[in-house]
Amino acid sequence: MSDNKPYEIEVKVDTLFLPSESDPDENRYVFAYTITIENQGTVPAKLLTRHWIITDANGKVQEVKGDGVVGEQPHLRPGEGFQYTSGTMLETPVGTMEGSYQMLADDGENFDAEITAFTLAAPRVLH
Repeated sequence: MSDNKPYEIEVKVDTLFLPSESDPDENRYVFAYTITIENQGTVPAKLLTRHWIITDANGKVQEVKGDGVVGEQPHLRPGEGFQYTSGTMLETPVGTMEGSYQMLADDGENFDAEITAFTLAAPRVLH
């Protein structure tokens, strides 16, 4: 926990290109992403909703909002984490995702856990 901040959620991302699900001839590039969420704050908090902005290399933007993640709304005490895997499809071999989780702390405070932009890229597309 850093400096005893009450509301601090760390988000880590790992991405994977799924060639078996993709079809470049049809502009279909499928990616899996594994998210690890950890409560580094001092107050327990529940993940209520998610908001994603997914942008492909052509500038096409998809916005995704919804309750929880993978059907769950994890409640994280300080030091606890939650991990899940999901996926997305792009029309280009490269794109980005970014967004936030809307959290509710046990003390009634609503706050956002920001998800810094990360890259989705098929192999051998970026150097």
